Amino acid sequence: MKNFKNIMPWGLLSLLVTGVFFAFRPKATKLPNIIVVVTDDHRWDALGAMGNNIIQTPHLDKLARKGLLFKNAYVTTAICMVSRASLLSGQYLSRHKINEFTTDFSKEAVAQTYPILLKKAGYTIGFINKYGVGQKNTPKAYFDFWTCTPKLQPDYEMQDEAGHFIHNTDQTDRDIQTFLDRFGKQAPFCLSIGFKAPHEQDGDPPRFIVQEKFKNLYQNVTIPTPETADPKYWNSFPAFFKNDKNIARVRWKPLFATPELAQETTKNYYRLITGVDEVIGNMVAKLEKLGIADNTVILFIGDNGFYLGEHGLEGKWFGHEESIRVPLILYDPRQPAALQGKTISEIALNVDVAPTILKLANQPIPGQMQGVDLLALAAQKPGTARQSFFYEHTFMGSPRLPKVEGVVSREMKYMQFIEHHYEELYDLKKDPKEKQNLAADPTYQKQLQIMRFQYQKLKQEAQ
Repeated sequence: MKNFKNIMPWGLLSLLVTGVFFAFRPKATKLPNIIVVVTDDHRWDALGAMGNNIIQTPHLDKLARKGLLFKNAYVTTAICMVSRASLLSGQYLSRHKINEFTTDFSKEAVAQTYPILLKKAGYTIGFINKYGVGQKNTPKAYFDFWTCTPKLQPDYEMQDEAGHFIHNTDQTDRDIQTFLDRFGKQAPFCLSIGFKAPHEQDGDPPRFIVQEKFKNLYQNVTIPTPETADPKYWNSFPAFFKNDKNIARVRWKPLFATPELAQETTKNYYRLITGVDEVIGNMVAKLEKLGIADNTVILFIGDNGFYLGEHGLEGKWFGHEESIRVPLILYDPRQPAALQGKTISEIALNVDVAPTILKLANQPIPGQMQGVDLLALAAQKPGTARQSFFYEHTFMGSPRLPKVEGVVSREMKYMQFIEHHYEELYDLKKDPKEKQNLAADPTYQKQLQIMRFQYQKLKQEAQ
C-alpha cells in the first residue's frame, strides 16, 4: 500500500496529460470526410477572427469560433507553387525541390502526397480550381473529381459550360456543390479546394477582378494606412533590394503609389476574400443539407501572405510577417463542445497540413514528412511545439526577387539575403511591425549570433 501511495501522483499526472491529448482526438467511430481549403495570397490578419474589424468573413469566423484557430501560422516559403507543394507533401522546399512553376512532382513524390495516400486508404478524392504544382504531368488521373485549370494561374474571368461569363470564385462554388452532390454520401471523401482569390490577376498592370455583387462592398470605409507604408521604410532597404526591377516594387507602383490606389486595392483584396467566405458558407450549408456536416472536418489555410503596401511593397516572397504569416483554422465537429473555439498560440506551419490530414484519417505519417499533427500541437503533446522554424525563398534571384533565408521565432526574426550576405534582425516583441533592422546594433550581437547558429542548424535539418 505504501508503494501504491508513492506512485499514485505520478500515475494520476500521466493519466491527466494523456487525457488532455486524447481529448483533442474525437472517438473514432468512422473515418471523417476531410475538406482542405487553400486561399491564394491570404495574409494572416485579413480575417475577422484574426482581429480585422473591417473585413466581412462571417462564415470563416464561425468555423474559427467552433474549431481551432492557430494565431501564429506561417508558410516555410512565401510563393504559391512552393507553398502548395509543401501543403501536399508535408515537406520544406529543401526536401521536395519544387522551386519553379513548371516542375512537377515525380511519380514517386506524388504518390506520397496526402490526397493520393488517402486514395490508397479508400477515400474518394477531388481537387477543384488551383492545384498549383507543375504543369505537364498533373496527377489528374488519380482523382475521382478534377476541375483544376491547366494554366499556371487560373483566370478570374471564365466561361461556364453554357458559354456564359462566370467569376472564378463562383465557378469554384459550383464545382464544390457538384462534388458534394455526387460524392457527399459516398463517405469517406477528401476534397481539396484551391481558390484563385484573393490573388491578383497577373498583367501589366496587375488587377484585382472582383465579383459584381461585391464591387460596392467597403465603399464607405476608410482602410487605415499601414505605418510602414511611409516611404522611409522603402528607402531604408539596401541598394540591391531598393531598385525598380524588384517585382514587389514593380507591382506596388500601379496598385499602391497613391493613397487612392492603396484604398481601392486593399478594398478589392478584401472583396475577393468576402467572396471566398460566401462560398464557405454555401459549402457548409450543403454539408448540413446532406446530413454529413457532423462528420466532415474542414481545414482552412492561406498559401502565403501578402504585402498591402507595407515597406513600400506589394506581393509576398520576403520574410516580413505580412508575407509569411497566414490564417489557419481546423474545424472538427466531432470535438467535444468544451474544446471548441480554442485559440492556439504555438507556431504552426504549412508543412503540418499533410500529416494532420493523414492522422485524421487514421493513416501513418510517412517518415519523409517534416510537419507535425496540428491536433497534437494544439494539445501540447511533447515533441510537437517548435521554438522557431527555417524560412527559405530561392526562386529567381536578384535583382527581381533577391533570394532570402532565415529563422523565425515568436520573439526574434533573422533573415539573410544569401546572394549579398546582407542580414536583417528584428525584435518582434518590441518591434512587431519590423521597422528597425538590428543586425548592426551592438546591443543585439549576442542575439544575432544565436540566430545565425539556429539558421545553420535548421537549414541543415530541412534538407
